[in-house]
Amino acid sequence: MTRFRIKLTLTILGLISLVLLVMGMYFAKVLENSYLQSLNELLSRESKLIAQAVRFPDVFTDKATLADRVTQVAPTDEVRITIIDKDGQVMYDNSSHPEEMENHHDRPEMMAALKGETGISRRFSETLGYDMMYVAVPVELNNEIFGVVRSAMSMKDITDTIHKMWYSLLTGLLVTLVVGSIVVSRISFSIIRPIEEITRVARNITQRQYESRVRIKAKDEIGQLAGAINFMASSLEQQMYEISENQQRLAGVLTNMTSGVIFISEQRRIMLVNPAVEKLLGTAGHEIVGKLHIEAGKSFGLSQYIDRCLDRSEKFRQEVHIYYPQERILDVNFAPYINFKGESRGVVVVLHDITDIRRLEKMRSDFVANVSHELRTPITSIKGFTETLLEGAMQDEETCRNFLQIISDESERLYRMIRDILDLSKIEQKRIPLHLSQVHLQDLISSAVAIMHDQAQRKELTITLPSPKPDIWLMTDKDCLQQIILNLLTNAIAYTPEGGKINVKTEADSENITIQVMDTGIGIPEKDLTRIFERFYRVDKARSRDSGGTGLGLAIVKHLVENLHGHISVESKEGRGTTFTVTLPLT
Repeated sequence: MTRFRIKLTLTILGLISLVLLVMGMYFAKVLENSYLQSLNELLSRESKLIAQAVRFPDVFTDKATLADRVTQVAPTDEVRITIIDKDGQVMYDNSSHPEEMENHHDRPEMMAALKGETGISRRFSETLGYDMMYVAVPVELNNEIFGVVRSAMSMKDITDTIHKMWYSLLTGLLVTLVVGSIVVSRISFSIIRPIEEITRVARNITQRQYESRVRIKAKDEIGQLAGAINFMASSLEQQMYEISENQQRLAGVLTNMTSGVIFISEQRRIMLVNPAVEKLLGTAGHEIVGKLHIEAGKSFGLSQYIDRCLDRSEKFRQEVHIYYPQERILDVNFAPYINFKGESRGVVVVLHDITDIRRLEKMRSDFVANVSHELRTPITSIKGFTETLLEGAMQDEETCRNFLQIISDESERLYRMIRDILDLSKIEQKRIPLHLSQVHLQDLISSAVAIMHDQAQRKELTITLPSPKPDIWLMTDKDCLQQIILNLLTNAIAYTPEGGKINVKTEADSENITIQVMDTGIGIPEKDLTRIFERFYRVDKARSRDSGGTGLGLAIVKHLVENLHGHISVESKEGRGTTFTVTLPLT
């Protein structure tokens, strides 16, 4: 802007100088012409007056008479008077001797006068040594020209006047330039400064500094422009704030959504994804944004539906299976993106992961089927033996006793199954409150082993207790922990052949305690290890039913351990035994 200010200042000063120079030249010329016109008229009158006085032959031909007559008519020497005959010979001159003067026949003013005109000429006088103006008129008598009267006056005064005027003009021009430069500089500053301020604010706005304002309070057009710029900046600041807030809200919503959101442009390229999509697709967002959806999504079914939505601009919902990075079931909503002109410009895809829902539905279905099957078996037995007794088997006392014992055992089994189902339901819904207290772990295990002593003795199993020292105390729910140990011991006794061994170990560190129940039983195949904590899941269904188990014990153990903020794991080799490890926090 400084360069522009200098340029503007020099331009204005140049225009002022040019105007002053042109006006000075014009007025100087007008003044010069005015002087010359006045001088011309003066000399013309003088010459004509003398021509009238000397037009008589007796006067014109007598030099003495001629000189007296001229002196009478023009007594001063301010005007040079020269009388010349028609041959160019000087008859009289009031400034020089006529005899010493050359012939004037070829003078321009002389030739014009001899033609009957008033001759006017400006030239340097060799006699006087400076510029002179000459005006010559004919001397006539009876329409016959027999001589010329020429009046002349020095141009020195006029030239000096013109020079003084030019000097004054140049001096005035210089003063005007000095004063004008100061004034113009102030004016240009007053013009440029608001423009600089407006430019600064405009540049700041382009750099998103919307808080910038033009600090001008003038009420002229520039002030109105500054006000408009400030209003625009304020409006932009407000709009950008609202846009930023909306973007942050949208980003917050998209970031925290559990559902995946993808925006695909009309060129079939992914333009936006949220973190949920990154988890579903197993790829970082910056790696898939900008790519074709069929390339980034790695799912032909999903890409097929996206193309359908782009081609038909219709909204629909579809269940899609994807297999990378892992198998998932997605409930996907496809909707065309319509801009403000009503044109379809892309597709918005919302993905809901329903894998767990479908798994729970299957588990629920399997649970209902398993419960129905498990309940049907004891009920069928009870019903069958009851009908047999009613049909006459009661007459045989031994048969009746055996049937009643079977009915009693099946009823007990049915009772345990219903009890375990109710307990598992309460545990899963966290409806069993925890009663925390200090528990001595070795004493609790000894008590649980004592409860299971008779069952172990019937199969001649050896149960080894953990070392009593050092004492291990922990803050936990005593009943829950006892039920965990009892269920693990029950499971170990049920699947350990006669004469086998069961070993219970405990360890403690600064944060956790570990309980291990190890048996020398039949073991669990590796393919079944991940499912043994599911409800009603049995490795060997026939043998499990013979053992009297309900198929819910390990599921109950798992949920109880989780309620106590612990973790359970299993290690097993088929035919060599199984080890269950429970880790619980000390506090």
